[in-house]
Amino acid sequence: MIDLETIQRAHERIKGVVVETPFSYAPRLSEQCGCEIYLKNENLQVTGAFKIRGAYNKIATLSDSERTCGVIAASAGNHAQGVAMAAQMFGINALIVMPESTPLTKIDGVRYYGAEVILAGGNYDEAYAYASDYGQKNGMVFVHPFADEAVMAGQGTIALEMLDAMSDLDAIIIPVGGGGLISGIASAIKQISPHIEVIGVSALGAPAMKNSFEAKRAIDSISVRTIADGIAVRDASPLTLAHILECVDRFIGVDEEEIASAILFLLERQKLVVEGAGAAGVAALLHDKLTHLKGKKVGVILSGGNMDVTLLSIIIEKGLIKSGRKMKLTVTLIDKPGALMQLTRMLQELNANIVHIDYDRTSTSLAYGDANVRIHLETKGEDHQAQIRSLLHEYRYLSSEES
Repeated sequence: MIDLETIQRAHERIKGVVVETPFSYAPRLSEQCGCEIYLKNENLQVTGAFKIRGAYNKIATLSDSERTCGVIAASAGNHAQGVAMAAQMFGINALIVMPESTPLTKIDGVRYYGAEVILAGGNYDEAYAYASDYGQKNGMVFVHPFADEAVMAGQGTIALEMLDAMSDLDAIIIPVGGGGLISGIASAIKQISPHIEVIGVSALGAPAMKNSFEAKRAIDSISVRTIADGIAVRDASPLTLAHILECVDRFIGVDEEEIASAILFLLERQKLVVEGAGAAGVAALLHDKLTHLKGKKVGVILSGGNMDVTLLSIIIEKGLIKSGRKMKLTVTLIDKPGALMQLTRMLQELNANIVHIDYDRTSTSLAYGDANVRIHLETKGEDHQAQIRSLLHEYRYLSSEES
């Protein structure tokens, strides 16, 4: 594990640079999960994620000659912004290699701090290979996003803040990609309050660290695919795995639907914008992956909030459909005057709000004289939707729903 004194020194270095984010009670989540839950809001960090802690601590420990060479990093976004901001504070050059699929908002976030960006590779690991090779050829210092003890120590400062605010926690839930965050936090926890259960949560679409934890040896994944891009790491680091095996008690996986529903829950119920990686711990709680925590006091790390707004809009749209608050129908009508008015009047009587309507009479699948009406409705839940279906059936409309 990372030595506690090393983490404490890192905490002193980052004071005045890093925000001591809120660690606040989550009443709706606690009620739903049956335990006392507190959220560590690293989504409200200065760069929108915890990564500034480790990045700043690493650069602060470099010699003057190393800083003169400049720093290079590979990242899907959050570590990139942390390195870029820290480099700007020290007045040194920074080059960030990001996967080609990185959302524009994260690229712009890096450039805002004055760093140069190169897009290379289809995922983090390919970007990492490019950055590592580029850094060696150009004499730059590589700032690893997780497999570096100074970086891990910086991330571990979160644990010091949480325990200072609340020393009687029963468990802490931490999202895991490469393992730097959980290595630092778990190291601090097990040296200060070893009775606290440390639980890691990864995306099932990026299972390298979970599989490695269960096998007790590093197992790389063939590929990764998850909306939680902050923990979309393909290869398991032997360095962080060693800390995880020593300090972590339990490891859970969550799927894409569970992550998406947690993002929507946090947005609606907690009024927090949290990216997929940051929502992983809440996803595990909401979907009964941690029922042994009932009645206990639990801290959850919301690791970041740099959410791609395009993805967020898709999550919201799908969430509204799944929760019965939106309904998409295609209804076949006889194409004659008044037919559409009759349908919309019927929907009005049921208090279904039409938000989109499209009329098609030329589809080759239609009989001559018929038309398809595609309608998007705002509805009030499953019972309301059942009333709409029943009335359509009663009036002998041919209809189908989009899933």
